[in-house]
Amino acid sequence: MLAIVAPGQGSQVPGFLLPWLEDSQSSSFIDHWSSIIDLDVRALGSTADADEIRETSNAQPLLVAAGLIAFARLRSEFNFEVSAFAGHSVGEITALGSAGVLDFDSAMKLVRLRGSEMSKAAMGSNTSMAAVLGGERDVVVAHLAALDLTAANENGAGQIVAAGTAAQLALLSENPPAGSRVRPLAVSGAFHTSVMAPAVPVLRDLASQLHTSDSTVAVLSNKDGASLSDGRELLDRIVGQIAGPVRWDLCMQQLSALGITGVLELPPAGTLVGLIKRAAPDIETFALKSPDDLASAQEFIAHHGGK
Repeated sequence: MLAIVAPGQGSQVPGFLLPWLEDSQSSSFIDHWSSIIDLDVRALGSTADADEIRETSNAQPLLVAAGLIAFARLRSEFNFEVSAFAGHSVGEITALGSAGVLDFDSAMKLVRLRGSEMSKAAMGSNTSMAAVLGGERDVVVAHLAALDLTAANENGAGQIVAAGTAAQLALLSENPPAGSRVRPLAVSGAFHTSVMAPAVPVLRDLASQLHTSDSTVAVLSNKDGASLSDGRELLDRIVGQIAGPVRWDLCMQQLSALGITGVLELPPAGTLVGLIKRAAPDIETFALKSPDDLASAQEFIAHHGGK
């Protein structure tokens, strides 16, 4: 049983889209989306530097575009079945597009507004995020609560991302939870917390205008790891969770519960398969990073999702 997963913000690196643009279909997709969302996705994925693609309003559309063209390339070249889709944070939009819940254009319009509104909500908030690595989950969460910090991303495999003000995060760095270490993240706001609340109604308005289709396979929700197929519910959850925590740990547990035997991560791949290797070592993983990986991906897909 094969699952396709899509990474979230922070996984992008300069130039990672370049090799995918050599394919004419992928290149056409990118130019079309750049036009309809008024953002030069081609330049972001090929010539932009690390600072430019770190900006939330740029990073999010770039990541979803990369995942969608890679999935479209897989579908055009190989015949296979997918048993589940999942994405981390903004990667959920990639998952909905790949699962057919949203058409590709709608997914790009949604992520364009998501990125700009989350960036706007973060302005002037003096908030950020930090990864807490190691320690017992309950101990870490309680420690964060005592500092009025939010466990914004529970990523499993001993990784929880804390979000809050600069002062609160400084206290965390000075006094980490038992058995853990703290690594500040280069982000501009406290994503997946109440700081993002102003973005929710704006996204909800756009979402109400988008057509959704029910998925024929399981799509896992970051909210609680639930396996869902109702397209409207999936979209509503994504909108609301802009201001709510990501429970990727529960998504990984659900992958195991569903009997998934192989997980392929769409580009820019690496982060999620790394977490899955530690949290669910019985599941085989494959990181699709560039078109050079397609031949090996075909073998992996044939083993886990071949027809």
